[in-house]
Amino acid sequence: MSKELRFLIVDDFSTMRRIVRNLLKESGYSDADEAEDGVAALQKLRNSSFDFVVSDINMPNMNGFQLLAEIKKDEKLKHIPVLMVTAEARKEDIVLAAQQGASGYIVKPFTKATLEDKVNHILTKMGLK
Repeated sequence: MSKELRFLIVDDFSTMRRIVRNLLKESGYSDADEAEDGVAALQKLRNSSFDFVVSDINMPNMNGFQLLAEIKKDEKLKHIPVLMVTAEARKEDIVLAAQQGASGYIVKPFTKATLEDKVNHILTKMGLK
């Protein structure tokens, strides 16, 4: 890989952010930052450079769908892949995530292999890997 990818992990639960960060690190992606909700995430995305967003759906202030919509309508951000993470495997959420431009969707709890497979699949599909 030519340059290290920078991840933004968005979840209102700090333990979950730490778990995702550790799983990414174990998968070879050690450059990650965190945000506790969509508002903080959007601020970081607009003020820094990220290659990949892993976002929870259910969060206060701005949820994952609202964050996804903001990312997709921003010319500078819309190319960034967004992997949605949720505790609920509701079909309508999966459909909505896809319709809004999410690159993928995983349900908690998930394993390192699941996260790694999803991330690698998205990166390959986007020509980043």
